[in-house]
Amino acid sequence: MKNIYTYGGKPARRNLTVDCLRRNKAAGKKMTQVSALSEDEARACEEMGIDMITISDLDYDAVRAGAPHTFITSSQTMCQYFEPQECLTAALKAAEKGADAVFTPRGMGIVELIANEGLAVQGHVGLVPRKSTLTGGLKTFGKTAEEAMKLLDWMRRYEDAGAVAVEVECVAVEALQAINHKTSLLTHSIGAGTGGDIIFSFMEDICGDVENPPRHAKAWGDVLSIRKQLAAERDKALTGFRTDVQSGAFPDEAHTVGMLPGEEDKLRAALDKWSTLHQ
Repeated sequence: MKNIYTYGGKPARRNLTVDCLRRNKAAGKKMTQVSALSEDEARACEEMGIDMITISDLDYDAVRAGAPHTFITSSQTMCQYFEPQECLTAALKAAEKGADAVFTPRGMGIVELIANEGLAVQGHVGLVPRKSTLTGGLKTFGKTAEEAMKLLDWMRRYEDAGAVAVEVECVAVEALQAINHKTSLLTHSIGAGTGGDIIFSFMEDICGDVENPPRHAKAWGDVLSIRKQLAAERDKALTGFRTDVQSGAFPDEAHTVGMLPGEEDKLRAALDKWSTLHQ
């Protein structure tokens, strides 16, 4: 565990620092990264020894509460912030709260803008789903030597812009294995085999919580079936409640409290004398 100060000036303890990640890369030590959306998911990651967590910057507070010591990358989505200053401001706010790195899918100018403030920035190469119309749709990259060299060129551009890491998505296994040692960037592999420094997967894919997972996803659990069972049990309970109310079966004697003996008769006698109109 490393003692650090956050960008916001608060003392903290982290399982990893950027320097640790670079040393692990040099030593060939593989690391894990998982997405988290809530405090509970983050807590599970930290307790189960997941090395790194990636999140939406909007979920930072909840995730950090669940994983106070885990290296967290705060992610900006493609259309979340439009102007360069917005991207920078959001990155600085995330770092101030304690984010250890910032992911941006935007161009090199944004990467450089954020990196120039001393933040650890992560980019994205290979399949970038929201830009897939420019590259022929959803497909694997690096199947040819020419494509693999283009990936390395993109990595070099990220290096020049000041990035420290890059997500490598849906890239041929051999391509990343061959080019990983040619870049100083920390490579986060998702659908790109074991050649990356950090193996990344989404929580829902790992836990088996999606109907149609992507080809590269592997499930070690079956949360979706459990969720469906819970939903069916909830539906059964709601139907039972509605049916019993409509039939008069609920509320029943077992779930209500009666008056003391003789008090009902007294009440009815008093009501018989009660006038519904003020005199």
